[in-house]
Amino acid sequence: MKKLFLFITCFLMSNLSYSQKPNADVILGTWLTASGKAKVLIYKEGTKYFGRIVWLKNPTYEDGKPKVDKNNPDKAKQNTPLMGLNMLKDFVFDEDEWEDGTIYDPENGKTYSCTMTYRDGKLDVRGYIGISLIGRTQTWFKIPDSK
Repeated sequence: MKKLFLFITCFLMSNLSYSQKPNADVILGTWLTASGKAKVLIYKEGTKYFGRIVWLKNPTYEDGKPKVDKNNPDKAKQNTPLMGLNMLKDFVFDEDEWEDGTIYDPENGKTYSCTMTYRDGKLDVRGYIGISLIGRTQTWFKIPDSK
């Protein structure tokens, strides 16, 4: 009877460990966007998560000058280089997703509310307008660390 109790206890404990929430820092690192046009480095400051552009498929214009944030509605920011631009801001981890953040789209100069969900080595990034359910989800792919 003691062996049966020990077996059941071990079984239940092992199942509990599988049902725990994912490690919040699993998203840290470099991700290829769904379009393949950019790589974004997700990093953490304090308890919040951010992401900046670290690679562009086409980093320069035809004249060789670095691409800038020309579509930004703030005229003062339109000469900011896209390389190094923070496009993910202020995400907090809650249960199984990163929420309360924003994503900036340099192709149209708009900022959207955003959530991110990690699954099977992929990151589902969902941008949406305000608090509405209208939005778009893209799947980003993790770039293995080069060591």
